[in-house]
Amino acid sequence: MLSSCATLFGGKVTEYQKTRPAAGEPQRELRIGAFIADLLIFWPSLAVDFATGAIYKPKAAASK
Repeated sequence: MLSSCATLFGGKVTEYQKTRPAAGEPQRELRIGAFIADLLIFWPSLAVDFATGAIYKPKAAASK
């Protein structure tokens, strides 16, 4: 069941990826490659990626 692509290959899941955006905040972006790979390889693994937040892209680093 832990064969989800974003969970295995996406790296450490950040707090930004785990936290749902509040009303009025921008939505998190999906890792499209991991999403498509999950669909093609084993679509039930999408549930694992969404549950862990690994399917979402990490927040971009703030530039100074």
